[in-house]
Amino acid sequence: MVPRRRASIRARATIGAAVVIAVALVIGAVAFVWVLRTSLVGGVQATAEQSLDTLTTRIEADGPSVVSDQDDDLLVQVLSGGRVLAHGDDADGPPLPAADGRRYRHDGEAWLLATDDVDLPGGGEATLVVGASLADADAATAEVSVLLTVAVPVAVLLMAGVTFVVVGRALRPVDRMRREVDAIAATTLDARVAEPGSGDEVDRLAATMNRMLGRLERSQQVQRRFVADASHELRSPLATIRQHAELARAHPEVTDTDELAGIVLDEGARLEDLVTSLLLLTRVDERGVERDTAVDLDDVVLAEAARLRGLGVTVDVGAVGAARASGDPVLLGRVVRNLVDNAARHARSRVVLGLAVDVREVVLTVDDDGTGVPVEQRGRVFERFVRLDEGRARDAGGSGLGLAIVHDVVRAHRGSVAVSDAPGGGARFVVRLPASD
Repeated sequence: MVPRRRASIRARATIGAAVVIAVALVIGAVAFVWVLRTSLVGGVQATAEQSLDTLTTRIEADGPSVVSDQDDDLLVQVLSGGRVLAHGDDADGPPLPAADGRRYRHDGEAWLLATDDVDLPGGGEATLVVGASLADADAATAEVSVLLTVAVPVAVLLMAGVTFVVVGRALRPVDRMRREVDAIAATTLDARVAEPGSGDEVDRLAATMNRMLGRLERSQQVQRRFVADASHELRSPLATIRQHAELARAHPEVTDTDELAGIVLDEGARLEDLVTSLLLLTRVDERGVERDTAVDLDDVVLAEAARLRGLGVTVDVGAVGAARASGDPVLLGRVVRNLVDNAARHARSRVVLGLAVDVREVVLTVDDDGTGVPVEQRGRVFERFVRLDEGRARDAGGSGLGLAIVHDVVRAHRGSVAVSDAPGGGARFVVRLPASD
């Protein structure tokens, strides 16, 4: 099923801003009209009450007839017993409702009524009703409502247009970066996107993408170099086997079967070790540490020391103490074996092993009394297929993957490995791993 294509960020941002502004403006407009209407009606109410007080004083002094000279600005009636005793010029109709604050329509016009009881000069009481016109208030409210009805949509459209333009300008560098990244292929990983230099989020995104492209480029270079080196290393033993096989086939009379078998077995073992190392590195790269258990590293170190003694190598384990690390037992065992084998190949007379716990870390040291590793080469010895000149001379069958395996496995266990000078001369390899709880 083809996924439904969503609207662009630009469109969504514009619609969202328009909706928010429209809701805010509508609420504000309604509130403004309500406040304005309340204020205007309050003014009319105050006018009616002021006129009521004035007329009450005059009626109590001169009688109801004083209201007959009121003009069209007010509705005035004096009521007694449901009858109109007196009224103004525009209030000659039926009796007005004696209800304070009531709206009343008269001759098609809205009025606001105010009432009060008055004492008549000749004795008795009456009710004075005064009405003030709401025409001006209604007209002002209607005009403001019309203006807001027009202004709110215009403001919303204007804001939507501004948002559309601003978001479009803000996303323009992102769209440019998208096109640039889309044009980058596996053969052009050296290309980079243009950084706006504005210092904002888009600029930081461009810098992040360039760093990512740089990592991809370096990874590709390492992969290509790894494939080339692996091909070269695999081709060498295969070529040796083929050369001796062809010689045996062409000149069987000069070929010793035992010698040929020995060569094939040696080169086959070298191939097996190389393939095993490559598979181990691939496993670490792709899957990392598969098991996370407590490993007694002192048992592993002592077992490797015993193996070396069986090969005639002098091994000092006086500094080996109890220590447990957290990780994969097989991989950690390979780390120890590769380090002690490396030390045995380069040692003149003996290998010194040490193991201790430092706070929350397990520290493994492997020393030899050989020529050591030059300072300028100490970073390279952990690279894949790197063999120093002395290592090549003394160990022609090596693949240059032993220390690379150590580095990658230790890093996968959240640890570190480094090489320095041993106290007695030679090289010291120091591995730090998280201690097991």
